Amino acid sequence: MRSAGKRQKRLVLALTAGLCLAIALPGHADSDHDHDRARQALEAGEILPLRTVLEKLARDVPGQVMEVELERRGERWIYEIKLLRPGGALIKLKVDARDAAVLPARDNAPKN
Repeated sequence: MRSAGKRQKRLVLALTAGLCLAIALPGHADSDHDHDRARQALEAGEILPLRTVLEKLARDVPGQVMEVELERRGERWIYEIKLLRPGGALIKLKVDARDAAVLPARDNAPKN
């Protein structure tokens, strides 16, 4: 159990670093602006840190996090999280970045 907890913490740290890097990478549409907006939202308390969101998600929806994106939809920040569930199903969840609530299934439907 202890090693699984350590593995989870390392994964959260790696994903947090990866998300920050992905937001800041050159070539990403408006990458500097997106990164600044996300950082300002975090500092202003508009969004929760990714680590907090992933810890809550691990309690509510077990699985291995495969990918995380942060995007702005109107006035709302959304973490899009791809999760590999026990049994092998890959799901994509949309999570409100303000309170870590998993959004209803209709908000989790694939984009057209």
